[in-house]
Order: sequence, then C-alpha cells, then structure tokens
Amino acid sequence: MAEAKTPKWRQLANSLAAEIKSGERAPGSQLPQIRDLVESTGWAYDTVRNAYRALEDEGLIVSRKGQGTYVADILTKIHRDATSRYSKVAREAAGSRGAFDTEIRNLGMAPKTVSKIDRVQPPEKVAKLLNVTRRGLSTVMRERTMYADNTVVQIATSYFPGDLAFGTALEQQDTGPGGSISRLAELGHAQTSMTELLEVRMPEKAEAVILSIPADRAVVEITHIGRTAEGRAVEVCLHVVPANLWEFSYSWSVEQPN
Repeated sequence: MAEAKTPKWRQLANSLAAEIKSGERAPGSQLPQIRDLVESTGWAYDTVRNAYRALEDEGLIVSRKGQGTYVADILTKIHRDATSRYSKVAREAAGSRGAFDTEIRNLGMAPKTVSKIDRVQPPEKVAKLLNVTRRGLSTVMRERTMYADNTVVQIATSYFPGDLAFGTALEQQDTGPGGSISRLAELGHAQTSMTELLEVRMPEKAEAVILSIPADRAVVEITHIGRTAEGRAVEVCLHVVPANLWEFSYSWSVEQPN
C-alpha cells in the first residue's frame, strides 16, 4: 500500500513549528497574516488557515482578536501534579503564595496574581459542596486572574465558608507563604483530603476574553474540594485553564493482593 502523503497544511505547520522551536521565531513575535502568507508563498488560503489552527491546538501560537497571530510566550506546557502540589513544601517553596507560584517558577517564568476578594452568595453547586446557605453573603470569594510572565494562564475562584473565613487572612490581598491552604491550617482547618473533578468544555464569553483565547478553544474546569479530617469541606476552588497550555498528572499507590 502506498504511504499516505503528508497534507500541505501539515507540511506548513511542521515548517513553522520547527522555526518556533529552534528560536528562529521568538516567543511573542508576530506571524504573517494569513492573506500575506498566501500571497508570498502561493499556498491556498485554507492550507495556511489549517496550519495556523493546528499550531494553536499544539499551543505554539496564539491569535489575538484584532491584533494578529503571535508565537506563544509559553512553549512548554504547565505541568500540574495534583498528587504533590498541595504539600506544604510545594506551596511554600521560595516564599510561594501557593502551588501555582511554584509551578510557574519551575518553568523559569514569573508568576503574578491579580485578586478580587468579596463576601458573596456562592453558586448553587458551591453552596451544596460547602453545605452553606445561599441566602445572604455566606462565603468569602477569592477570584484570581493568574499570569505566567505576561500571559494569563488560569482563572481560579475559591470559596470559603464565612464562619471560618470572615475577618481572617483569607480576606487579605496577600495571604502569605503557602497561600490560603496554609492560613486555613493555622486557623485549625487543615485540608487533609482533597477531591478534584475535571470537565473539558467551551469557555464562557468572559472567560475567553480574560484568557485571550478564541470562543471555540476548549478549557478545562477543575473543581477542587478541600476537606478537614472531620470531613468538612472548607474550600471549593473552580480553576479554569486553556486546555492547550496545561497537562495534568495524578499518581497513587494501589494495594496489592496477598
């Protein structure tokens, strides 16, 4: 059987990917507009468009509405090891304000977080998980836009029961080394077990704007639930991340039969 020929769009994508990975096209540099590349190379419009789309899916380029297409600032996926990221060492390494800071520093990039803090009525699913009322302002919300260098890579919104969080460091802009999990532990509410639910979906309009991604670029929503030794849920955090920028790992031991 004859070997299938590599499609032209894939050939172009491979060529551009090689230029990006070699450093010939630097992170943050602008790529030619599709029509300009069509004129200069003679490639069909659909060929160039499909090549650009493939490179977006691979996380090598980003399209910014009204601005053009650029080489991604982050060419290595952010690794999120859910097994170890919540350890005290990982959360507090080099003064980190939580596991996210450590993950970004491990890539040689600078983490930054812009936070909005308020007392709110939580979404219905959060209220059920925290076992709090939806009448009145029953929770502290920490809504964070999180950067790696100048790129927004995550939206994370944490909710804490008001009876634990009101008037504490959880309502401060800077929660200190280790972040909110460390502050909860100091208040006597250490998270000793955690559950994470992952859902791949399309972004909401506001999420796409904040993350600077197309409306049809998939995101992963992680619902993190932290519980105390007594089984009480003391934090629910909704993480929203672009699917093409992150990878996730989970490890655990399996009891062997005798």
